[in-house]
Amino acid sequence: MNAFALSPLFVIVALLTGCAIGPDYQRPEVETPAHFRQAEGWKPAAPSDALERGAWWELYGDPQLNALVSQLNVSNQNLAVAEAQYRQARALVRGARAAFFPILSAGVGVSRASSGSRSTQLSDTQLRAGPGEVFDANLGLSWELDVWGRLRRGLEASRASAEASQADLAAAQLSLQAELVQNYLQLRVLDEQKRLLDATVDAYQRSLRLTENQYRAGIVPKSDVTQALTQLRSTQAQAVDLEWQRAQLEHAMAVLTGAPPAGFAITPSEQIPPLPVIPPALPSHLLERRPDIASAERGVIAANAQIGVAKGAWFPDLSLSASGGYRSSSFADWISLPNRYWSLGPALAAQIFDGGSRRAELERSEAAWEQTVAQYRQTVLDAFREVEDALVQLRVLETEQALQQQAMEAARESLRLIENQYRAGTVDFNSVVNVQASALNNERNNLTLLGSRLSASVRLIAALGGGWESRNLAQDE
Repeated sequence: MNAFALSPLFVIVALLTGCAIGPDYQRPEVETPAHFRQAEGWKPAAPSDALERGAWWELYGDPQLNALVSQLNVSNQNLAVAEAQYRQARALVRGARAAFFPILSAGVGVSRASSGSRSTQLSDTQLRAGPGEVFDANLGLSWELDVWGRLRRGLEASRASAEASQADLAAAQLSLQAELVQNYLQLRVLDEQKRLLDATVDAYQRSLRLTENQYRAGIVPKSDVTQALTQLRSTQAQAVDLEWQRAQLEHAMAVLTGAPPAGFAITPSEQIPPLPVIPPALPSHLLERRPDIASAERGVIAANAQIGVAKGAWFPDLSLSASGGYRSSSFADWISLPNRYWSLGPALAAQIFDGGSRRAELERSEAAWEQTVAQYRQTVLDAFREVEDALVQLRVLETEQALQQQAMEAARESLRLIENQYRAGTVDFNSVVNVQASALNNERNNLTLLGSRLSASVRLIAALGGGWESRNLAQDE
């Protein structure tokens, strides 16, 4: 076949390769509110996880926390797994892209062959020769032309899957960072509770000594001493109970940072990181940075492209091939002009009957697309819910802690008054014990509420995709 005969074929191929079988991707529609109910000026928009998130944990202003998160980013083994999966996905993209290029192959071999035919033109010597050696050296070139866009749809699906894997890596990192920050903040709350209980134990020990002195003087009965001792030991037990809770948080943080728990320890601190100030209104694209939304949408893109791949299986494959080399039955004159051979031409191949296999694959691809669309919509709905939950929790906890602060101050004043009355002998010790227990419970409840507010702030930051401060936001404003 000469060049003039092949030229119409190339013209047809050039025209056909401009199209691709299967539907072009369109983002699924999702019913969304105009703004978040719990915060005026907040509204959702389209996924855009490429926006910068920044070091959101620095909002808590704790250098030790910053160091722990930095260690997590480089040493966490779950992140290493997600990163390796992302590299696998990128390699699949390179493999899909390689299908667009010709394949060049070469081979050299020797074989023994025999022919069973007995032509009358053969001499007696040739008939008696039997099997003979054949030496072959060849160079081949094959190229599958993407006439119907099947390869392009496959590349589109691989790219979307790789981007989804990258988003999964970012989602895993954000989730692990949020877990570490929450554990660290709760550990600091436990440190403050331990200091409170230690101070209370000191106060109860002084109260026990006072009661014992009054008992020896015959002022109070023996029951006051036993009550004071009971209260002291109970509070000491509460302080000891915090040790295993703190140890568990340390062990969890050790694993998150890729360190053995046995050699990991965090020195107690006298300060709880401050609660970050949440702006009353934030840009709408904060929620867009959520990597799980981006991953879900990339899954829809990949599933949409796979429909095109499935439809492309109904059309014939067109390929061009060329080969050439030397073949001889004698090694001495193997590479010589008379022993040269070559071939060049197109090939068209199509399945005639497959028992419904292609139809089944197309139906499977369409159902998979519907599945990813539903998953994408559910992911968006879950994102709205998580933001709303965190917002309402922060609002309610702020009001609750303000009331608890007032109750705590009233309990302190009540304790001061009842202790003075007991020293004056106007009330019994049972009244003192009740007020002391109430004061301690109010102090601990206040710390618990603070810990809950800190955890809720972390959940809000994670629900928004990682904070609300970045260079992108400053530029947009």
